[in-house]
Amino acid sequence: MGFVKEFKEFAMKGNVMDMAVGVIIGGAFGKIVSSLVDDVIMPVLSLATGGVDFTNKYVTFGEIPAGVANNYAALKEAGVSMFAYGAFIQNIIDFLIIAFCIFLMIKGMNKLMKKKAEEPAPEPEPSAEEKLLTEIRDLLKKD
Repeated sequence: MGFVKEFKEFAMKGNVMDMAVGVIIGGAFGKIVSSLVDDVIMPVLSLATGGVDFTNKYVTFGEIPAGVANNYAALKEAGVSMFAYGAFIQNIIDFLIIAFCIFLMIKGMNKLMKKKAEEPAPEPEPSAEEKLLTEIRDLLKKD
């Protein structure tokens, strides 16, 4: 079997296509969660901690170049070496929220699958012989 043909068979399998869809949806889901963290949770957390902005928490190594503002975005753009623990905290919060959402989704799917498994299978329709025997029994009961 040729390499190209073997690759084509691999790429067109259902699992690979499902994985590709999952990666694309996961990327979009990641953007939603990042927005949730950046725009909703972090401001509330900042308010609860007395106005602390975690994204601007860092420690620089060395001197800050002249003309560069002393904030995280400007320092990062200028390539200043720094320990950005605030961004790290934010990424941990992102991860925890994503993990929690995935946990809830899997828990819900497992609950649905369990309900499906618990549903009794419908009784099979009686065969022609069973129907005929039932009719004979019913006729004999009438007498």
